[in-house]
Amino acid sequence: METNAIAIKFVSHEVPELETLKTSKVYQIREKLNKGEKLSRAEKNWIAEAVNRNAFFNRAVPLMGYRFGFDDILKTYVVKQYDSWQEYSAPYKTSLRSIIYGRIDQIAEISH
Repeated sequence: METNAIAIKFVSHEVPELETLKTSKVYQIREKLNKGEKLSRAEKNWIAEAVNRNAFFNRAVPLMGYRFGFDDILKTYVVKQYDSWQEYSAPYKTSLRSIIYGRIDQIAEISH
């Protein structure tokens, strides 16, 4: 199994050491994935929410100048809601449903 880096610095200015973020939720989830452990439903839902609600990345979570990538577990979905289509990234369809409000007409997974 390939181990991903915990996080990558994406800003040019000085930021705290990555070790200082060990208590953050995103660090702990990435570390858990790197060890090959299973994620709970709440953790999968948290990833779906964090990835789709940040303005910096489509498939990662930013924290204090670091990019915590989740490409290895995220799938891409298109969702039809109110006669328009929107693209989302989520670990599973169930975690995607947990972050979308309102009636969902259709969800389709896009394979890469």
